[in-house]
Amino acid sequence: MSGAFDKVAAIGVVPVIAIEDVAHAEPLADALLEGGLGVAEITFRTAAAADVMARLRDSRPELLVGAGTVLSAKSVREAADAGAAFGLAPGYDPAVLDAADAAGLPFAPGIMTPSDISLATARGCRLMKFFPATAAGGPSMLQNIAAPFAHLKPTFIPTGGVTLETMVDWLSLPAVSAVGGTWIAKPDDMRNGDWKAIANKASAAVARVRELGR
Repeated sequence: MSGAFDKVAAIGVVPVIAIEDVAHAEPLADALLEGGLGVAEITFRTAAAADVMARLRDSRPELLVGAGTVLSAKSVREAADAGAAFGLAPGYDPAVLDAADAAGLPFAPGIMTPSDISLATARGCRLMKFFPATAAGGPSMLQNIAAPFAHLKPTFIPTGGVTLETMVDWLSLPAVSAVGGTWIAKPDDMRNGDWKAIANKASAAVARVRELGR
């Protein structure tokens, strides 16, 4: 894994955030940091994503910021230019991987099947995003589809339907380096300026990781 993804693994949980307003960047970062969570995945599900990443790069360098929902070479370049430390995608796309390699952006493609893992590992990927994690079958599904590849030592970031209550089930799997969580910073929380709720959810997630001794 890259240095950025090593840091993600050490933290154990990545808030997956669709942020709509650049003005919310600093309050969001401050809420996450107050909760002890030093990482954020800003997804390209909103038009503000690249500007938010650039704002956080300049104003909150202590927060490790990555790009999510990276679906094109254009998004890879925008993420890299905005200072993203890493990128993730919901699926496997060789063109996106090529762009990430060219940009020097540490990148985790998305997988859901053994065929996806075959393609990704053949390309040299050893960290992948398992998506949509819960709908695709949960921890048992990931454990079973990853088993034939164990000798290659792949690791995974399950995302999609993971909750505070289920994250321990995922993190208990040796091949899981971290989980992605959309529950930590919801769009409604940001629209309503409920930064304390985000800080509290971040704190609870960090406490849950610590319970596992990670």
